[in-house]
Amino acid sequence: MKNANVVIRPFDAATDLKTLSNIWLEASLKAHPFIGEKRLNEQRKMIEEEYLPKAETSVACLNGETVGFISLLGCFIGGIFIAPDRQGLGIGRRLIADALTRKGELSLEVYTENEQAVRFYRTLGFQEVSRRSIDDFGFPFPNAALILKT
Repeated sequence: MKNANVVIRPFDAATDLKTLSNIWLEASLKAHPFIGEKRLNEQRKMIEEEYLPKAETSVACLNGETVGFISLLGCFIGGIFIAPDRQGLGIGRRLIADALTRKGELSLEVYTENEQAVRFYRTLGFQEVSRRSIDDFGFPFPNAALILKT
């Protein structure tokens, strides 16, 4: 593991909401430029008001600083986002490993245009089970469904 100073803790809405929302937006702008900044900013409100409060979210801290998170809906990864300047340090791997230990199986959908994420998931052993040509909002952004079992 590249960074042993990563601590994973439960989400605290009172202290984490804005920080995680900022990480989500910064990472989304980097990973999903094809969606567009306007639409991502529109989705941010939904992330803050519905998504984060309803999901089982774990927060990754590096040397005490919040640097990423994973949100689960059962065994489904609704999202995993790492601050762009902290990517490549093994934080995402730690979040996935922690979630897999707790759940025993994980699934997710990834935009196929997000080649970095697709490579990341395949490296961890996720297997593609299906594809669809539109996203959850009806836009023509292909998604792949992936699964990982212990």
